[in-house]
Amino acid sequence: MPVSKAHANWNGDIPTGSGQFSAGDGSISGGVTYKSRFEDGPGSNPEQLIAAAHASCFSMALASTLAGAGFPAESIETDAAVTLRPVDGAPTILKIELTTQGRVNGIDEQQFQEYAEQAKANCPVSRALAGVPEVTLQASLAS
Repeated sequence: MPVSKAHANWNGDIPTGSGQFSAGDGSISGGVTYKSRFEDGPGSNPEQLIAAAHASCFSMALASTLAGAGFPAESIETDAAVTLRPVDGAPTILKIELTTQGRVNGIDEQQFQEYAEQAKANCPVSRALAGVPEVTLQASLAS
């Protein structure tokens, strides 16, 4: 399996400085500032990248789990929200909320929930983020 790579730099102090990041072939890139990370200002932040990674990984894991069980998905749509708050004076990721909706033929809501929970447990990004105190999942079938 390939090694995934990214690059980041930071210039200046934290309150007034800025940074840039890129990942993969450079098609993913952006800028980071104190305001974009801690004050909901314009730009990107590492937590958004974690949310994107988790949503993507979970969607792929769920599609794989469903296909392996004989229920190939027509589509899986996942949103992830990452909550960053101070803990003992240090910014800490306290919660990740996954919300997913699948369009899958021949499956009922309870089965879909079970496969979604399996995907959450087995997704490589979920496993990497095991230290996050709370990871929630809302899963539903599209009607």
